Amino acid sequence: MHSARAVPRRLRVAASLQIAQGALMEGSVAIGLIVLLALRVPQAAITDRVEIFALPYLQENLYLMMAMSGVFASLRIIGGVALWRGRLWGLWLTLVNCVLTLMLMIFMLPPGLVDGLFAGTALVLLLSGWFGDSRIRPTLYSRPDDSLRRATTMDE
Repeated sequence: MHSARAVPRRLRVAASLQIAQGALMEGSVAIGLIVLLALRVPQAAITDRVEIFALPYLQENLYLMMAMSGVFASLRIIGGVALWRGRLWGLWLTLVNCVLTLMLMIFMLPPGLVDGLFAGTALVLLLSGWFGDSRIRPTLYSRPDDSLRRATTMDE
């Protein structure tokens, strides 16, 4: 069993970023949706006054986008906690979350910029924490003629 001390510092910082992003940015949006629905505020009352997203489709489906924030919040928090506890599946879940966020952030402007900053920073920390100072082995980027020569040599 891994303790929090066994988890590299970079991975713990990445986990913290993901937990914060999930709870503060996306979780608060999901809680806001619950409040708006409880108060019976129609979506049009918001979207007619404020332009939140650059793409009309996202703007027109604001409440669905807010519900999706709850899904992303849950996945980020679960992945972040698992990563903090040293679980490999938490690292993979967090990697997937970061990559998806970076791919989708362009469609979620302007709020996607902050998501991209959090996810991009966490991704760099994840990769550098996981691989550390490991070097690329020369055989991975050697010239093709060298590998062909090695494969056809009978000396070995």
